[in-house]
Amino acid sequence: MAILVDRQTRLLVQGLTGREGSFHALRNRAYGTNLVAGVTPGKGGDGVDGVPVFDTVFEAVEATGANTAMTFVPARFAADALLEAGAADGIDLIVCITEGIPAHDEARVFNYLQQTSETVLVGPNCPGIISPGQANVGIMPHEITMPGPVGVVSRSGTLTYQAMHELTSRGIGQSTCLGIGGDPVPGTSFVDVLERFQADPETTTMVLIGEIGGEAEEEAAAYVESSVTKPVIAYIAGFTAPAGKKMGHAGAIVSGSSGTAAAKKEALEAAGVTVVTYPTEIGEAVARVL
Repeated sequence: MAILVDRQTRLLVQGLTGREGSFHALRNRAYGTNLVAGVTPGKGGDGVDGVPVFDTVFEAVEATGANTAMTFVPARFAADALLEAGAADGIDLIVCITEGIPAHDEARVFNYLQQTSETVLVGPNCPGIISPGQANVGIMPHEITMPGPVGVVSRSGTLTYQAMHELTSRGIGQSTCLGIGGDPVPGTSFVDVLERFQADPETTTMVLIGEIGGEAEEEAAAYVESSVTKPVIAYIAGFTAPAGKKMGHAGAIVSGSSGTAAAKKEALEAAGVTVVTYPTEIGEAVARVL
């Protein structure tokens, strides 16, 4: 099985007519994802390599039955695009690839979806989701994946790829791999994903990749301790980060002793999670568990 995306995914892409949107959307389609529509205001009636383009998400959903939206919209317009997708009946999942969205805009979208919609938002500033052998929604390199029993969730896109490669190179497949993004207001948390992996009967082991800043990893540790029965392997990036310095992601900033890599490692280990020192050890640790 898989979580969030699978063979039933019907994908529309906001920004399909742009260079990045078309490149990655067509890669997703080539992998087997059912790409049914694009949305670019003012370009309705056009098409991209046989994929129809609509002016609005509502029109695209009505015409194609799309149930998943992927957002490749510039940061200054992204909040409006996300709100439009969230308001469209039939869209169950939004995957926002766009980076650089102001935190105030992210909070506005998060609050709207929490209060008025059951649509799941993954991102912003994330690499997307891949369920190997079923569907790829985002910029994930499908060449380094294979189907299997390990669920991977990460705040870092690049480290998601690292984990996928470490696992696949040892012949260990993945059920679903996703990046939740490194921004201050992510639409989906570690806990949200761990809950889905726990409920998926074919995900037997989980890999969690965190980083400095915020409390997401500590919250994940508390959830693992109370509700997870499957093995969890974790890696935390940022042990050598200078205090108070932002490291790559807008959400990766440490204030005082809160949000340090050491504190996160301690919380996860106290919950029974195996925490490795280097990302290259992820595959070895999972292999031992399996």
